[in-house]
Amino acid sequence: MIRYGPAGWEYDDWAGIVYPRPAPRGFDRLGFLAGYFGTVEVNATFYRPFAADVARRWCERVEGAPRFRFAAKVWRRFTHERGTAYGTKEVAQARAALDAMAEAGKLGAVLLQFPWSFKRAPGNEEWLRGLFRAFGGLPLVLEVRHDSWDAPEVWAELAAAGVGSVNVDQPMFHRSLKPAARVTSPIAYVRVHGRNWKDWFRKGAGRDARYDYLYTARELEPWAARIRELAGAPGEPDVYVVTNNHFEGKAPANALMLEAMVSGEKPEAPPGLAATYPEALGPWVREDRQGTLL
Repeated sequence: MIRYGPAGWEYDDWAGIVYPRPAPRGFDRLGFLAGYFGTVEVNATFYRPFAADVARRWCERVEGAPRFRFAAKVWRRFTHERGTAYGTKEVAQARAALDAMAEAGKLGAVLLQFPWSFKRAPGNEEWLRGLFRAFGGLPLVLEVRHDSWDAPEVWAELAAAGVGSVNVDQPMFHRSLKPAARVTSPIAYVRVHGRNWKDWFRKGAGRDARYDYLYTARELEPWAARIRELAGAPGEPDVYVVTNNHFEGKAPANALMLEAMVSGEKPEAPPGLAATYPEALGPWVREDRQGTLL
């Protein structure tokens, strides 16, 4: 099973590109995406914890897509705000939505996403071990971006803990972790961020500028080969391919391109997406002129 999809769904700049504009009455962005993609990565859980009933409603909105599974980011308190130790109350807050999605059978992966500045050191290794215990029982995957983590003993420890390693495409700087096709658990994970290196670390660059990047087919071809390799790895892991270059719908565009390259078939694209990026998407997708709404 290979599931493709974007990171997040609440983007106003997708109106008229991914989503219809004006949106029909009762239009559901999440349900709409689930008609085209096998996964969506939940961004909201990174910024704050959510109650279980909110997550249950997310699951209800995608009930019409039985093969759909969420990926969800862990609250940044555990990955980006590490100045003080966390407590059991914070773990319970963060787990509430994640456990609810798991109980509903709609949770495919839980992402521990760390920044490039998170480098391998004994204290950081112990921090990770603590998180693996705190979020035990969930389908964890770990994203690190600094190449100090690229060591056989690190990947072996992840495999022993049953934690998946995220294969990342990012702007390449000194000591950036390089692209790979690594499997350390029953979940194989790819995150594609774009290659906008000019704005990646630029002070004052906003979120949209940092992720404003549309991959060409030539740039995606090596990733299509890696995805095939991941899907054929021993144990046949479930593969998640998440595109995070969200600005103006570039993430769903590139997700569909990767799906077409790997499957050899043309997936349907939301109305307007192919029209927005005709040169990139034209050879790879079929435009769904009616629009799919669960």
